Amino acid sequence: MVELPENEAKTLLALKEAQGRLDIKGIVDKSGLADAAVMRAALSLESKRLVKIVEKKETRVSLTKEGMTYAEKGLPERRVVTVLEEMGGEAPVETVIKSAGLEKDSLVIALGWLSRKGWAKIEKKDRKLKLVKTPSKEADENLLSLLNEKGSLIVEVLDEELKNAVSVLKRRKLVKVNEQITRELELTDEGWEQAKKGIAVAEEISQLTPEIIVTGKWRQKKLRRYNIQAPVARTWPGKRHPYLRFLDELKRKLVSLGFKEMAGPIVELSLFNCDALFMPQDHPAREIHDMCFLKEPEHGNLDKYQHFLERIKQTHEDGWKTGSKGWGYSFSMLEAARLMLRSQTTAASARMLINKDLEIPGKYFSVARCFRPDVIDRTHLPEFNQVEGIILGEDLTLRDLLGVLERFALDIAEVDKVKFRPDYFPFTEPSVELVAYKKGYGWMEFGGSGIFRPEVTLPLGVEVPVLAWGLGVDRLFMMKAGIDDIRSLFSQDLAWIRNMVVV
Repeated sequence: MVELPENEAKTLLALKEAQGRLDIKGIVDKSGLADAAVMRAALSLESKRLVKIVEKKETRVSLTKEGMTYAEKGLPERRVVTVLEEMGGEAPVETVIKSAGLEKDSLVIALGWLSRKGWAKIEKKDRKLKLVKTPSKEADENLLSLLNEKGSLIVEVLDEELKNAVSVLKRRKLVKVNEQITRELELTDEGWEQAKKGIAVAEEISQLTPEIIVTGKWRQKKLRRYNIQAPVARTWPGKRHPYLRFLDELKRKLVSLGFKEMAGPIVELSLFNCDALFMPQDHPAREIHDMCFLKEPEHGNLDKYQHFLERIKQTHEDGWKTGSKGWGYSFSMLEAARLMLRSQTTAASARMLINKDLEIPGKYFSVARCFRPDVIDRTHLPEFNQVEGIILGEDLTLRDLLGVLERFALDIAEVDKVKFRPDYFPFTEPSVELVAYKKGYGWMEFGGSGIFRPEVTLPLGVEVPVLAWGLGVDRLFMMKAGIDDIRSLFSQDLAWIRNMVVV
């Protein structure tokens, strides 16, 4: 017969009665012990090789509130394509959306997923939506129906197609996924042997009370041995998020290179986000599909920018004094006052060029959040960070810009090699795209750069060359950290955050 502490004895006896295997809840019910007491006993018994702890992970998926709405009414893209079929396969975008009964907020979602699934496409010339194929019900729709019927499902028992659909709907925030770990205790061969021989409860105490000391009973009591080799719960020290540490380090490096930080608002005027950058007001990139406009208030105040605004207006219409012909249209002050979520950090550069503290020569940078209505995938998010830089001074050339970009990629992203491609932006000439390579990761586009056109600098009162670059800082970190999915940067996965090395 073996002597064991009371909790261990009760746990072992409960397992013997259950034919050698039982989950924690079952042991709690049979023994009358608390959950924590059973787990402490289990860890001790495991160290004595009398039981083994078996962990089983179960992932359960269920609908969010938005998911329930879509399960009943249908996904936005399905509702649009159904209406489009009824209209003969082609119709104006606004007409289709209105007939489908979609809210304005669902427009970008519907159009994005129609394109991604290859169901329909937009003819930009006449803004018509054209049916590409008549789609059958897909896995994500089947999963929505199943969840609507059953309430929740266990991911591990789903087929591969539905498992992939879980990932898709989770990214769309239509389902929520909860992971649960259940633990079972199982008697080992040695544990069975001891259980058959018999188990006695050892009269041990784990602490001395005033009563035991005063009465002298401590002389007859046996103190429980303290097992210094028993496993304990892992503890995690507090630390900054890996990506935030990277952004802080990036700022420190740029400051050490002589750059000063510039800033701008997240809610920006079209004046700075587009007009000051010589982007015509009818440019396709200024459509609702490419920028996030404010619904209320729709317009901002331009009063304190009138001095620069008149020059920008003339530059757009006829080129003003820049040597350009302009864009040849009637500039709208109302459009310039339109409010949006900043779509590029170049807006901060435009603001810096009219700042009274601007120094020439000078070097400035900004690490800022930008917003675009992109379809979420492994390389795109609707909100992202960009690092923007401008360098002002006499006699600056494209060679200077390429040198800065190469050093930036090698030192900050720690890439193996870089190359440059010709590109086009309304506000720079020449324009260059930076592409970098890292072994085991491949080539990745980082962003654009160039020299600001006179149509940008002269209306803002700057008469020297301005080198400018705007790079996807999220992608810089991805390459540095060896991450292949941009969504990981904003993940709430504690395991990933805890295991990232502090540098």
